[in-house]
Amino acid sequence: MGKEMMRRQSLAGDWHFRRAGAPQQGVEEWLPATVPGGVHTDLLALGRIPDPFVGDNERRVQWVAEADWEYRYQFAVTPELLQQAHIWLVCDGLDTLATVSLNDRELGQAANMFRQYRWDVKPLLNADENDLRIVFDSPVRFAAAQQAIRPLPGVSQAIPGGPYVRKAPCQFGWDWGPQLPPVGIWKDIRLEGYHGARIEDIHLRQFHAKGEVEVEIEAKIETFEPAAEPLALAASITAPDGSVIQETVPRAFEGSNTSKVSLRITDPQLWWPNGYGAQPLYEVKVEVKAEPSTLTSTSTLTSASYRMGLRTLELRQQPDEWGRSFTFVVNGVPIFAKGSNWIPADSFPTRISDEYLEGLIRSAAETHQNMLRVWGGGFFEEERFYDLCDRYGILVWQDFIFSCSIYPLNDPDFLENVRAEVIENIRRLRHRASLALWCGNNEMEWGWVDWGWNRPEYEDMKAAYDLFFHRTLPAWCAAEDPDHAYWPSSPSSGVPFEDPNGQHQGDAHYWDVWHGRKPFTAYRSQYPRFMSEFGFQALPPLETIRTYAAEPDWNMTSYIMEQHQKNASGNALMVGQMLDSFRLPKDFESLVYLSMVLQAEGIRYGVEHWRRHARRVAGTRRVAGTLYWQLNDCWPVASWSSLDYYGRWKALHYAARRFYAPLLLSIEDAPPRQSIFLSSDLLEEWQGSVHWALTTLDGSVLASGQKAVQVEPLGVTAIETLDFSGFLDADSRRELVFLAELWQGNPRAANGPLAAQVAFFVPTKHLSLVDPQIHAAVTLKEGLLAIELSARSLARLVECSLTGAGAVFSDNYFDLPAQKVVSVTAPLPEGWDLDTARAALKVRSVYDTYSR
Repeated sequence: MGKEMMRRQSLAGDWHFRRAGAPQQGVEEWLPATVPGGVHTDLLALGRIPDPFVGDNERRVQWVAEADWEYRYQFAVTPELLQQAHIWLVCDGLDTLATVSLNDRELGQAANMFRQYRWDVKPLLNADENDLRIVFDSPVRFAAAQQAIRPLPGVSQAIPGGPYVRKAPCQFGWDWGPQLPPVGIWKDIRLEGYHGARIEDIHLRQFHAKGEVEVEIEAKIETFEPAAEPLALAASITAPDGSVIQETVPRAFEGSNTSKVSLRITDPQLWWPNGYGAQPLYEVKVEVKAEPSTLTSTSTLTSASYRMGLRTLELRQQPDEWGRSFTFVVNGVPIFAKGSNWIPADSFPTRISDEYLEGLIRSAAETHQNMLRVWGGGFFEEERFYDLCDRYGILVWQDFIFSCSIYPLNDPDFLENVRAEVIENIRRLRHRASLALWCGNNEMEWGWVDWGWNRPEYEDMKAAYDLFFHRTLPAWCAAEDPDHAYWPSSPSSGVPFEDPNGQHQGDAHYWDVWHGRKPFTAYRSQYPRFMSEFGFQALPPLETIRTYAAEPDWNMTSYIMEQHQKNASGNALMVGQMLDSFRLPKDFESLVYLSMVLQAEGIRYGVEHWRRHARRVAGTRRVAGTLYWQLNDCWPVASWSSLDYYGRWKALHYAARRFYAPLLLSIEDAPPRQSIFLSSDLLEEWQGSVHWALTTLDGSVLASGQKAVQVEPLGVTAIETLDFSGFLDADSRRELVFLAELWQGNPRAANGPLAAQVAFFVPTKHLSLVDPQIHAAVTLKEGLLAIELSARSLARLVECSLTGAGAVFSDNYFDLPAQKVVSVTAPLPEGWDLDTARAALKVRSVYDTYSR
């Protein structure tokens, strides 16, 4: 394809920084810095501030974001780059209020961390010595000044005024996150040199018909002197098997800076969401070339490369017996969206390693999740995030970055800043196989309807909101990306300011169980078309608590524990709901464990109910998806996450592996009745059997039965409802267990049931539990630890752990009925042998939280 003439020179690496203005805090001298990075992480690396994540150090470092800072980089330009006719300084991410200068000449200002900024610097560059400086103004002081002029409602846990700054809203504080707004160069920075032309935009579209796919590539270029006419547009697509198709359009840009080329794939391999099929990706390369009559054969002026998954995707909204559907349909298949909400993975995002990020996405995929909602209080994620979602089959519900606040959308300068941000990020992400939806904002329509914003003093702001999210932003989306649906807000009915959390159409957020202190049974009163937020908090594992709280602070109401609880009365809400289900824990370690299993039980209760009502009718579902709040954390904290800040699996994450399984066996408990259901995400009919038993806690069988069962593709089967009134009295109900198991084939020849569920007739705290005397037999099988667990009496919510190792087990926090065997596996930690693992294995259950 020829040698490319474009040249790049990275400016990332070792920089220097200092506090701008009057010297204070002892950091007025130039200090070493790392780019990409930020002031907090640079000061932390130098030992100039304490770790903001430990104890109450968050409040001790507030001065950092309240100050102005200056970064400096001195460099020479490579001869190859300096020969280019045009050279740009390209800043992929400046956070946030920045003034950029080169060799004492101001280039311009930046005011948006979500945008790329570029300046033509060819006339200013020297071959040997160049001095690049970036001064960052305090986002906190700017926000405070704007808020003083016109106060706007926002998040109560946040630094006021954040909506005036185009910066990740949660960085100013949230009900799970600290007030630690970063400052600095948070993405790549470099020089780019071009000869003749530069690609300004590439739009990839795909059209499916008769088993073939036509890929249309539209290229928009910028040309400049010295001109290299005529220009050709060349494109190639490399299939997963290595085969290549290519096409060239000669003289593609005559009379225009835009041109198209199309390539036809005759035997396409389709991309599917996780659990529905594979995720083959095609490599697309686009080149702008000077034709040989002008230059030599090595004539590629500029190029761009993409990975593309071939699939059709629609948000199907059509009238049905329940109202209006809200179903994502991929390759003609109406899927049940199983997933969670994604927040920034670190308060200081430049610390996120590739390995850590992949661990989070992989953990979502391993629990059968097929969708993440990139929430509007964070930021548009980096390319590597979407790369991982493409690879792992994770659909992305992408919010624009507006959340829980009133924004100054009637300010022309603010609006123009947002316009550039929106267009840039749509163009950056629209080709992604994983992209499923553009959503205008998080909870702002709900705010106008139910949060007291609808007052005369904000009438102009409501009009600006209405215009922007219902006309302006959807028009931008339609113009830049006609292939993805737009949704105005989450939650929303799709009708402005009308029933945003309704049950008949649109998506819903249900927070009455947490904020409203309703019992978990309240989830069963909800039949949303799509549940895009709901959740319940838990403490993180004790190993994580150790990183921020010393043992004397291990108390739910201690000062430090409440510093790491950002939701008002959050710890009290946890304990209150805990005591509805469990006995008072005997110590802090037991309380931590109970908080995690409580969270898991609550979210399970909701998801199982909604999957029981995912029945398809005429290609739509009543409930078409559940996204629990939230997948991950940005710091070590008590929160709604299923993965803590260090990526440790909480009980909820193990529960998600069960309640998001392709075949879900569930019990709808309504004592004295117990009803058994089977929900399927499989694309073919499934047949097997369900075995049930009513037993005592020690395993004595009082009644039992079995039933052949089949479930249609993507269907739900109500298997049986059993009434045990004749077995129940005030005493016996505390002794009884209802057990259901899902089997396929001959149970005697099988390794065990595909799934098992238990239900009770009283809360766990009232069960007459005795010491289950759990026995664990540990062996090595194919390099894995194989653990067989059995008990003499019911063991509720059994936790397995390896002291000194952060192992992820094949299952955990499960019920272990008497006279049953449950087998789990875990990787053998590096450097361990079998005896070490046996000594480190720790097993406990609910009984251990109160027995002495």
